[in-house]
Amino acid sequence: MKLVIGNKNYSSWSLRPWLLLHSNRMDFTEVHESLRQDNRRNRLGKYSGSCKVPVLIDRELTIWDSLAICEYISETYLEGKGWPLDPSLRATARSICAEMHAGFNLLRSELPMNCRHSSELVLSTSAIADVRRIESIWSEYAQKSSNGGLYLFGGFNIADCFYAPVALRFRSYGIKLSGTAAEYQESILAHPSVCAWVAQAGSESEVVPEIEV
Repeated sequence: MKLVIGNKNYSSWSLRPWLLLHSNRMDFTEVHESLRQDNRRNRLGKYSGSCKVPVLIDRELTIWDSLAICEYISETYLEGKGWPLDPSLRATARSICAEMHAGFNLLRSELPMNCRHSSELVLSTSAIADVRRIESIWSEYAQKSSNGGLYLFGGFNIADCFYAPVALRFRSYGIKLSGTAAEYQESILAHPSVCAWVAQAGSESEVVPEIEV
């Protein structure tokens, strides 16, 4: 199994399926492609017609969307345990993942993922509304897991993989949270797989100027 990903410092979409694979100790090969603009469509187009990352290649199958990849991994290799097992919680988890997958565009624009960055920014009113919505999601659905961590719906799952990049963004740009949401962010940032990604991102030397703030 191969997972094609972009720069770990910048690629929030790549992080999501990588976290699911890594946290479940699955055997996979990473294929690294730069997110720089030069010849990007040709470089990424050899993996899928979307010309984007991530892309999962499993034998003869190619999947090129982060949510679809996570669904496939859960169904094929985790007996569905990538999601909460309770049908109601599973439906809610899928809802908040779909909301992240399709929305929060101003937050993405004003707070691009950059694991090596550290500063404080003044956000637009609309981006602040995105932050508050995410804060409310974390406050409502974060629960203690059996190992003491605080995760969405009580156990590290696809929903946490989808919101982990936001936790990194908030840390990079000094976004302050409170209460349960702040505790959840701390728990996600302390997760071993998130720490492994951040450490590897820190060892990358490439700077992609168009992504830097």
